[in-house]
Amino acid sequence: MDESWAALPSPLRIGLSRVVPELKMFYRRPEQLALTFSMPAVICLLLGSIFTAKLPGTNTSTGAVIAASMLAYGILSTSFVNLGIGIAADRETGALRRLRGTPTTASSYFVGKIMLVAIASFAEAVILLLVGVLVFRLQLPANAFGWFTLAWVFILGIVSCSLLGIFVSNLVSNALSAAVITNGPAVGLQFLSGTYVPLMVLPTWMLIVGSIFPVKWMAQGFRSVLLPQQMVVFEPAGSWEHGRIFLVLTAWSIVGLLACLSVFRWSDKR
Repeated sequence: MDESWAALPSPLRIGLSRVVPELKMFYRRPEQLALTFSMPAVICLLLGSIFTAKLPGTNTSTGAVIAASMLAYGILSTSFVNLGIGIAADRETGALRRLRGTPTTASSYFVGKIMLVAIASFAEAVILLLVGVLVFRLQLPANAFGWFTLAWVFILGIVSCSLLGIFVSNLVSNALSAAVITNGPAVGLQFLSGTYVPLMVLPTWMLIVGSIFPVKWMAQGFRSVLLPQQMVVFEPAGSWEHGRIFLVLTAWSIVGLLACLSVFRWSDKR
């Protein structure tokens, strides 16, 4: 085997080496940074202040339910929306085409982007949890199982939504189009998935449509560890459905990866 070929780093190693440059580019955009970290918390406070009534037979307010679900919106905004717009912009400016001349592969590029989303989402989750605990009296997990559930829902949510954002970025020709095609569906998914409005007030057809996408399952997983266990009776299925949450998010991740690898393009030439 040729020694120069054998010396090439693996796609995973190349992807991890891109994390620092990706973070630098992200934090050099102060307007994007401010919007990413402030918007979910502001919406959480606004909706929580509107929906203050306690749910029947509980000491938990509707606002607390929304606050627990809002972590899903935070992930969607940092992954699906930001990646959809950011990758389209990189392609439009020729940054991706220049990157193609390096040993970076599509999979390593995905790794770098998903790691960026993971770090940004973690910071955003800390902010949302602080708001939730201090303002809406959310309960942090009290045992290892709760933290484990929070972790795998968080990770699978990031991967699935990030790949969805990468996929969508290939359907548009510029960043402006990407902003339209990501922000519109993202807002709609918040209503369908129980992050802006509790699921118990949604009509059946909305529940069915929302259950197709990962946001609903992320929100449900977060509620299962941040709300009192008796709140499970307000879920449409009367159960937290951890097994189904895992299967749906895993399926979205696998299908999303295959879809991204099949349609990903380095330049704006189709």
